[in-house]
This record gives sequence, C-alpha cells and structure tokens, in this order.
Amino acid sequence: MTSSERLLQKLEGFARAHRFRQKGPLAVALVVTKHAQEKGLPLDPAQLLTKSGGQVQGLGKATVQAILAKYGIDRVLAEEGGRTSRGSIGKMQQYVAFLNELKEQGDVDLELVMRFWIERVQEYFAQGPFKIKLDPALGLQALVRHVLEQAEERQKTAGGAAYAGAVLQHLVGAKLECALGEEAVRHNRFSAADASTGRPGDFCVQDVVFHVTTSPGEALIAKCKENIEAGYRPVIVTSGKAVSTAAFYAERAGLEARVDVFGIEQFIALNLYELGLRRREQAGRKAAIEEFVRRYNRIVEEVEGDRSLQITFHR
Repeated sequence: MTSSERLLQKLEGFARAHRFRQKGPLAVALVVTKHAQEKGLPLDPAQLLTKSGGQVQGLGKATVQAILAKYGIDRVLAEEGGRTSRGSIGKMQQYVAFLNELKEQGDVDLELVMRFWIERVQEYFAQGPFKIKLDPALGLQALVRHVLEQAEERQKTAGGAAYAGAVLQHLVGAKLECALGEEAVRHNRFSAADASTGRPGDFCVQDVVFHVTTSPGEALIAKCKENIEAGYRPVIVTSGKAVSTAAFYAERAGLEARVDVFGIEQFIALNLYELGLRRREQAGRKAAIEEFVRRYNRIVEEVEGDRSLQITFHR
C-alpha cells in the first residue's frame, strides 16, 4: 500500500467514525484543511476560534464556496457554511487532533486531504431526493409515512443531520400553503431556532401557532404554555408514533384541553382528500398530491437549498 492509499484509508476511517458526511462537518473539514494549508501543521485548535470563542474562524458561506469553486463546484453546501451548527467547534477540535496525529507520523499531503473532502462533498450532492409512488391502492397517510420513513432511514447514517425534522417541518408548511395560500405562510430554515427569530413557533397563522417536531417533550409544552399566556392557540404536529408522547406531556402539565396534537400523516392526508374532492373529478386526488409536492419542493429549494430533501415521483 502506498503512502497516499494509507492516508486515504485513515481519512475514510476518520470520516466514518466521527460522522463527517453531512454539510456542517464537511464545511468544517474544508475550512480547517485550508487553515492547515496556509498555516502548516500542527494546528492549535484555540487559534482557530473567533475572538468571541463561539465559532470556528473562517467558517462561513463565502469561504466554503470559494474552496468549492476552486474545484469546479458552484452548488451551495450550506447557507451559513456550517457556522450555525452547535457542534462545529467540537468537529473542528476532533479534526485538528486527527491532522496533528497524522503530522506526528510524517509529512501530510494536504492537497490529497482536500481532494478527499471535495469527493465527500460531491457524494453529498449526489444524494437523490425522496421518492413516492402514486399508487391508487395506497392511502394518503401511507404516502406521507413512506416519505418520513425514508428521511428517518437516511438520518440514521447522516451523522446527526436532522433529515426527519426538516422534512416534517416543510411538509407542514406545504400543507398550510395548500389550505391557506402562499402569502399566508412564512417559511424558515429547519435549523433556525424560534428564540433567535422571535417566532412563537414554527408557523404562526393569525392566533394559531404550529409546533412541528419529531420528539415532543417538556420543553415544547413549556413553549405551548407561553403561547397560551400570550393569547395564542398552540398546535403540535408530530409523527404518528409520537402523538401519545406529546399528549402525555400536555396532560401532565394540565394543558390537555388547551393544546391540540396531530399526527403528521392524518394532518396532511385529510387536507389532501379535501383538496382532491374539491376538484370534482376522478383525477382530483392525484392532482392534489402533485400540487402539494410541488409546493414542498419549492419551499425546500428556497429555504434549505438542499435538493436531497425534495420529493420526486416514481412508477
């Protein structure tokens, strides 16, 4: 085995062990490798933090895209370049320790290292969209569940990327658009926290606040209580299997009569049935599903920029 092959093997082992496969960690790897090329190894992780100590130095969209452009890639890896990820500093420290260990063993071909990460970025972009089959024998709840199952399966190997949560949020956003119109609904990136944006929940329509989550708990019920005190009507939308959990926490807080809880499958399926029946034609259900998916894909494109979250039809 050549020295280059050994280096690539170690990089692959590191990427697998520390889950450097998704956009946040990949952005960290690109920027830290660039620091290594400019400063040389070993690196001091403390010197790679901003003055405030709260972010990785240079970790932003402009820097990440400049690196990608050098290798002929113009697609956006992450709108914030991974800067908003809470785990970015930890990922940086892990990767710096790995690079420094490589340096202790001898010289490191940092251009080969960079090309390794560029290939991982290309693999990330090559991830296909989720698929649904317009099978007339299937109920609409089954179609929604199938998409969520794909997101959950991808999440298991995604190194912490919250695919299921993002899909859940934008499915609800598309459903609300179908029911109320595009102008009535404001969409945000899945990673944008309510507190930082001043929102009472994921969606707010008139006096109704929608909280969309895959894992309802006490913190969410506390938000619902705040909503009620502020004059809002809170609604929780979660996966079907988590409905009982949300209901349990609401009851324990004495809010079971003040908080409505819906499973995402029923929440969307009922609306699609209504939209399909409203068209007064046999193909109405199919047209309603296609319109729903079109809206969902447009939302994902606009607020996430990650086409692997989109949905496509297959035969």
